[in-house]
Amino acid sequence: MNVLTFEIPGDVQAQQRPRVTQNGTFDPKESKDYKSFVRLVASQVAPKSLITEEIKLTVDVYLRIPKKYHTKPKMALINAGDLRPTTKPDIDNLAKGIKDGLSKVIWRDDSQVTELVARKWYSDNPRAEVTIEWSEK
Repeated sequence: MNVLTFEIPGDVQAQQRPRVTQNGTFDPKESKDYKSFVRLVASQVAPKSLITEEIKLTVDVYLRIPKKYHTKPKMALINAGDLRPTTKPDIDNLAKGIKDGLSKVIWRDDSQVTELVARKWYSDNPRAEVTIEWSEK
């Protein structure tokens, strides 16, 4: 089993709905910029050749702690992992932007991801921690 783990620093941008205009369909600027950033980070840790096997992808997203939770009891719950984000953005939209950014840098296509674990946490250090597992055939 091969394992690749890396961190994408900063606020994670959720994949937004594509915009449809008379000129066609396009990605909103924020989504497009975030995917480019993910590609840049991933290119620094990418294997020599694209992964072609099936993939288990784990994405842990750490969101900024809201000011209202900056109390001793709430911080204790956050540090224990007992208080987690249940607000927007949805975890699947957060993972989608990362998956899209990793295509053609780490693997050929998103369809290779056969297992996905995505979780949201709070942290003073916003980021995404990505773990990719695959078997050589």
